Amino acid sequence: MSRISSVFKHLKTQHKAALIPFITAGDPDPQLTVPILHALAASGADIIEVGVPFSDPMADGPTIQRASERALRHGVGLKDVLAMVAEFRTTNNTTPIVLMGYANPIERMGYAAFATQAAAAGVDGVLTVDIPPEECTGVADALAAHDIDMIFLLSPTTPESRINVVAQRASGFVYYVSLKGVTGSANLDLVEVASHIPVIRERCGLPVGVGFGIRDGATAHSIAQFADAVVIGSRIVQEIENSPREQVINNLSAFVRSIRAAMDAQ
Repeated sequence: MSRISSVFKHLKTQHKAALIPFITAGDPDPQLTVPILHALAASGADIIEVGVPFSDPMADGPTIQRASERALRHGVGLKDVLAMVAEFRTTNNTTPIVLMGYANPIERMGYAAFATQAAAAGVDGVLTVDIPPEECTGVADALAAHDIDMIFLLSPTTPESRINVVAQRASGFVYYVSLKGVTGSANLDLVEVASHIPVIRERCGLPVGVGFGIRDGATAHSIAQFADAVVIGSRIVQEIENSPREQVINNLSAFVRSIRAAMDAQ
């Protein structure tokens, strides 16, 4: 059983949702990424999404775009991200790591080479925003050969026919984009989001994580009542952006602990 599946299985027995924070690798600088990963795990993160810096992050709002820009100024690329995951794995072999990014860096490395190197580094899942399920065969097959989950996005505008296509290729969990827009957007309608989760869960047979627009404990708590995971990205990255370098770890840890406590509150 994969690390991702094991996490969801364990949390289900506890009637809890997974907390999945997102960071951009190399932000605010490459030396802090691995310590941040360890801090997130120690503060209650069940799975960690690691963004691969990219020059044109079309699904991301201004906050995560700036994070990519900061990382790229440090020269952080896909090989560096894999090295960071490998370093994290030297002392943490339990917390799943999901790489989130775009097709270009993976295609440049080559699907087979990427899958081999990702597996060696200890990557558990990959979410590529701009590789749709209809066109994913090459990368999906390469990842499956190394038991790496391929995770797909679904949104409020996804028709049921496309949910069925995702169901045929997805593994690990499905990421439901809770609103129309980019990361960091507002106007989250919890009632509407809740109405979609049972359909997706039934069609895909996988846990469903909800992300985009989740910025505080109250919202995370509400989503944890009906979703299998709560994904927080822009708010985490904002904490990194607004903290002095020497305070990043402490501030991030405190915020993640507050979200975990809110999610677990009765």
